[in-house]
Amino acid sequence: MRVIVTGGAGFIGSAVCRHFILDLGYDVVVVDKMTYAGNLASLAPVASSSRYAFERHDICDASAMAAIFAKYQPDAVVHLAAESHVDRSISGSDVFVKTNVLGTFTLLEAARTHLASRRRGAGADFRFIHVSTDEVYGSLGEDGLFTETTPYDPSSPYSATKAASDHLAKAWQRTYGLPVIVSNCSNNYGPYHFPEKLIPLIILNALERKPLPVYGDGSNVRDWLYVEDHARALGVILAKGCPGETYNIGGRNERKNIDVVRQICSWMDQLRPVNSSHHEHICFVTDRPGHDHRYAIDATKLETDLGWRANETFETGIEKTVRWYLENASWWQPLRDKVYSGERLGLVKA
Repeated sequence: MRVIVTGGAGFIGSAVCRHFILDLGYDVVVVDKMTYAGNLASLAPVASSSRYAFERHDICDASAMAAIFAKYQPDAVVHLAAESHVDRSISGSDVFVKTNVLGTFTLLEAARTHLASRRRGAGADFRFIHVSTDEVYGSLGEDGLFTETTPYDPSSPYSATKAASDHLAKAWQRTYGLPVIVSNCSNNYGPYHFPEKLIPLIILNALERKPLPVYGDGSNVRDWLYVEDHARALGVILAKGCPGETYNIGGRNERKNIDVVRQICSWMDQLRPVNSSHHEHICFVTDRPGHDHRYAIDATKLETDLGWRANETFETGIEKTVRWYLENASWWQPLRDKVYSGERLGLVKA
């Protein structure tokens, strides 16, 4: 099995590559533009493997994508390349439209041309896994869960562009017969997470005795999914999923943002005790525009039809995550020093 993983140097993408190469024995071709969020250090555990190849290209570059498909003749694509941070989409939406919409179109067309060029029957098992987000569904009230048939209602430029890319992927399956499978995941967390997102930001700010910012009153709810559980889910979907279907991937770990921050503080108090509790550095800041109140995934279809289950509870996963950041400053310190130091993002410009 040879798989192209777009965005493979990113947070989720690198977890997928490590799982595919080390656990499943797949050949993996990473295609990554290497924006600020791409980090080859996240691929260090597999970089010396004969099963690993790397191509630095923009998925919007049609000629480059065609050449990569022709060179490697993949059996599958797992498409993760995307601009993904809501805050950045608020202040700079243009790159989200280009990468998430035009990039997905370009990749779908490259896959379609590749499949058409294979000898009859040779591409029968080809799969295109389009990895998306639960944010395309909008915001839930106090009750209910997102299912695969929940109507789309995106709130941010990020989720709107992901919704558009989902529609393109599904249309290419229905119109052209491209064997596309769409997955929609809940909030990921875990090792190798770029420190602009809530959990790594709070861990590193706590370590550096900086303020721990929480948007609004901290009551926003997310369903947290450990990144390695997500990688396993994508492996299962690739092996067993049915083209034309959508599978929601969730950890069944709903938590309010303030409770997530408090749990991190409790672990920091235990693992890196200082004179005062880390809880004292929690501060509430102006909420971001269009902030969805609650996300929650119903993963029953994936669990029942394909037999996947999340291994980590939030309690076990957050402990592993905090410990990883405390033990791996060599990975995150260059990012804090040279790429992103923790400043506020997502403010609307006048």
